[in-house]
Amino acid sequence: VQLVESGGGLVQPGGSLTLSCEASGFTFSSYVMYWYRQAPGKERELVARISGGGGTTYYAASVKGRFTISRDNNKNTVYLQMNSLKPEDTAVYYCYARVNRADYWGQGTQVTVSS
Repeated sequence: VQLVESGGGLVQPGGSLTLSCEASGFTFSSYVMYWYRQAPGKERELVARISGGGGTTYYAASVKGRFTISRDNNKNTVYLQMNSLKPEDTAVYYCYARVNRADYWGQGTQVTVSS
């Protein structure tokens, strides 16, 4: 199993970014996919998750209405569209999957929201 994130960067407050996570090594469409984030000095927190078919999503209260999780099962990729970004969204963002009772994390991608 491999998860590879991309799309992070520096953005001004109010701006947008889209993160991608390309998965391999498992039947992607059969598994819930997650985005987590970890800010400096804070614990890792769940940002959003999406069901295997893409029909069910969950968002943390802090991002609801601003972030959108989606997936393309033909490309084995999950996305996180982030709009109206705030300085408090600054963190390393991780893609996560639990496959066959094992936890898999991507390497993370840094998102910095600053003017």
